[in-house]
Amino acid sequence: MAEVQWPLHVHTLADLQALQHASTVLHTPCGDGALAWHAWGSGRPVVLLHGGAGSWTHWARNIAPLVQAGHRVLAADMPGFGDSAEPPDGHDADVLPGWLEQGLHALIGDAPVDLVGFSFGGLVGGLWAAAHPARVRQLVLVGAPALSEAPMAPLPLRAWDTAPPGERRDALHRHNLGVLMLSRPEAIDALAVALHGANIERDRMRRRRLMRTDLLLRTLPRLRCPVHGLWGDDDVLYRGRLQVVRDALAQAPAGGSLRFIAGAGHWVPYEAAEEFNAALAALLDEARP
Repeated sequence: MAEVQWPLHVHTLADLQALQHASTVLHTPCGDGALAWHAWGSGRPVVLLHGGAGSWTHWARNIAPLVQAGHRVLAADMPGFGDSAEPPDGHDADVLPGWLEQGLHALIGDAPVDLVGFSFGGLVGGLWAAAHPARVRQLVLVGAPALSEAPMAPLPLRAWDTAPPGERRDALHRHNLGVLMLSRPEAIDALAVALHGANIERDRMRRRRLMRTDLLLRTLPRLRCPVHGLWGDDDVLYRGRLQVVRDALAQAPAGGSLRFIAGAGHWVPYEAAEEFNAALAALLDEARP
C-alpha cells in the first residue's frame, strides 16, 4: 500500500487544504480555456467525476484511501464547474464526455481506467463509456440520476443567491444540503457547508436538463463494461423507489453489482465515507488484473 503524506480523513478545511496541496494540478483544453484535473498517487488510474454544482471536492473523503490502496487518482473539475472553463458546445451532460476524453488522452494516452461517477457525474460517465468503450474498464455509478422517466416530486430547496455571503447564505446552504444531499443532520457539518457553498457558487452549467430524463437508463444496455452501483439507501432521488435502481442496473449487459449503504443520503461518499471507501476498494480490487 502507498504511504499517504496528508490527512487520511478529511474533517476540516485545513485537512482539505493539505489534500489539495498534495495534488498535482493538470490542465487540458476546453474551448478557449482549460479543464482542470487534480492528480494524486501512482498505479492503476481511477477517474472521479463529481456531481452537479460540484467539483473535485465532492471526493474529499475518498481520495486518500484510494491513493493508499495503490491507485493514481484523477479527479476532474468537469467543464463548467469548479476551476474549469465552460464548454463552448453546450451546457449539459452530452457535451462533456468529448472534452473529458480529449483531456484524459493527453494525460495518460489510451490506458483504460476505472471510472467512478457521482450523481450528474454518473450520467456523464455512462455517456463517456458508451462513446469510448475501450476507455472504461468498469463504471461505478453513485447516486446517478436519469434512470427513470417518472418525474421526481419537487424538493423544497431554497434560493441562496439573493442572500449576502455569510451566516444567512450558509444557513440556506445547510437547509439545501439536508433536503438534497445528506440524510443525517449531524452529517451537515461545517466542512460540508463550506464545500457545498464554494461549489454551487461556481456552477456555470445551470441549464442542464438531461438528468431529469431516462437517458442513463437508455444508455446502460449499450455499455460493454461491468456497471456497479453504490447508493445511499435514503438517497432522495430514489426514496421509496429503490427498485428503480435495481431494475436499471440490471440492463447493463456485462453485469455488475449493487450495494445500498444504510442510513446514507445522496452524497454517500461524504456522509458514509468509511463504508463507501471499503465498498469501492472491494470493487476495484475484484477487477484488478
